[in-house]
Amino acid sequence: MSIYIHIPFCKSICSYCDFCKFYYNSNWVDNYLDSLEKEIKLNYKGELVDTIYIGGGTPTCLDISQLERLLKLTNLFNKNTIEFTVETNVDLSIDKIKLLKQYGVNRISIGVQTVNPKYLKFLNRNHTKEEVVNLIKLLKEYNFNINVDLIYAIPGETLEELNNDLDFILSLDVNHISTYSLIIEPHTKLYIDNVSNIDEDLDYEMYKLINKKLNKYHHYEISNFALKNYESKHNLVYWNNLNYYGFGLGASGYIGNVRYDNTKSYQNYINGKYILDKHELDLNETISNEFILGLRKIDGIDVNDFYKKYNIDITSIGIVKQLIKENKLILTDKLKINPKYIYISNTILVNFIDLKI
Repeated sequence: MSIYIHIPFCKSICSYCDFCKFYYNSNWVDNYLDSLEKEIKLNYKGELVDTIYIGGGTPTCLDISQLERLLKLTNLFNKNTIEFTVETNVDLSIDKIKLLKQYGVNRISIGVQTVNPKYLKFLNRNHTKEEVVNLIKLLKEYNFNINVDLIYAIPGETLEELNNDLDFILSLDVNHISTYSLIIEPHTKLYIDNVSNIDEDLDYEMYKLINKKLNKYHHYEISNFALKNYESKHNLVYWNNLNYYGFGLGASGYIGNVRYDNTKSYQNYINGKYILDKHELDLNETISNEFILGLRKIDGIDVNDFYKKYNIDITSIGIVKQLIKENKLILTDKLKINPKYIYISNTILVNFIDLKI
C-alpha cells in the first residue's frame, strides 16, 4: 500500500499554479494538521505501507515544530517503508534535513525548475545555482535519494537556455530527474495575465533535446528519467494502477475498487468534510485506467500481468488491435507506445477513455 499526503501551503504563490492558494499562515497550518490527523485515523485501515509521498505546496515551508508534527503523523501507519519522499524547495535548512532523516525520509524531490534568473523571476522563485549545488551536496552527505524537477517550455525560453539548464542539472549527478512542459491552463494567474504557451514545434524540439541530453538515464515514464534501480517506486504505484490512500486537501485515492477525490475547500476540510466525491469502478473503467496509466510507462504494460489481472488476452481488445495495426502501439512481451508517438501520447491514450470490453 502507498500513501500520498498533500500539504497545500507555501511561502509564496507560484505563478504557474492555481491550487495552492494559501499564503503561509501558522494558525491555518495548525488547523490543517488537526484535520489531517483526524482524516488519517478515520480512513486508514491498517494496511502495510511500502511508500509514502508528502507533496504540496511545499511541506518543508512549515516551521520546524509543525514539520515534525506532520512527520509524526506517519507513525500512524503500519510501515515497511522502502521509499519515503518529501518535496522541498531549494531553501531547505540543515535542521529540517536532520529532522527528515530522523523520521525515515529517504528521498527528496527538489523544485529546482530552472536556474536561469529571468525564468526564476517569472516562476516566482529566487534561488541561485550556488544554493542548488550546496543543497545537493548536503543531501548527498545524508545519503538521500534525490530527484530534481525541471520545467521547460517557459514562454520566451530558447533551446540554448534549456540546454544550459540541462547541463547544470546533469552536473548535479542526481538519481532522478522529472521534466514538465509548462502548460498555461485556464483560470491560472499566467492565463489571466494573457501569457501564452510556446509554439508547439519549439516545445517538441525541447522534448527531443531533453531525451538526447538525459540519455544516460532510463526514460521510464513520459516525464521521468532515472538511473538504474532509482525509478520512483511511489509513482509507479499510480502508473501500475495499484491502490493508494490520498490524504489532505485536494488529494485523490484509489482503495479497493473505489476512486475518490477530496474537497478543495479549506473550510470544508477543517470541518471534517473530507471527500468531495467517490466512484466505484466497473471492469471497463478499471481496464480503461490500466491502459491510460500503464501506457505512460515507456516500457508499457506487461502482457502476462494484464492476463493474470483480468483473464483477458490484451490483443483481443479491438482498439488495441487497431493501434497495433497503425503502428502506434508495439507488441512484444509488453504493449507500449511506439517511441515516435510518445510526445503526442495523449492522442493515443484518449482511445481508451470509455473503453468497452
